[in-house]
Amino acid sequence: MRVGITGHSKLVPDCVDAVSAAIRAALEAEAAGGSSLVGVTCLAPGADQLFARVVLDLGGRVEVVLPATDYRDRLKPDKRAAYDELLARAHVVSVLPNELSGRHAYVMANERMLASVELLVAVWDGQPPDGRGGTADVVETARASGVPVVVVWPEGAARG
Repeated sequence: MRVGITGHSKLVPDCVDAVSAAIRAALEAEAAGGSSLVGVTCLAPGADQLFARVVLDLGGRVEVVLPATDYRDRLKPDKRAAYDELLARAHVVSVLPNELSGRHAYVMANERMLASVELLVAVWDGQPPDGRGGTADVVETARASGVPVVVVWPEGAARG
């Protein structure tokens, strides 16, 4: 089963364990039946990286779609070690032909991810879109294209 992720990148640290547990429960429910699990992510801080860790913990494979060649450089320095560690554990890494990260590159990466998955997990507080490429926009795009969406927002979850 191929599952993609979208979600908020700035989660309050106190809710990380609850969000990870909710992602795990969603993936276990969907992958029940013995199918192999492939998680597709851009490895953004927050929800994407929590998702990647859960996929790996469940014995699945991670595929990464990088929006642009400067994607790592755009991360805050304290976020790079976790990103590098997860990127090194990925089975497939695709870098889109964008030099610079930004809304356009994120939209392209999300479209690539959505085209390759059977399900989208959304770590989403339900707020409306604040522009193209964000979590709510990806949820709307998935639903419009027929990709089923499982929303994960456990009790106590909050954006930072």
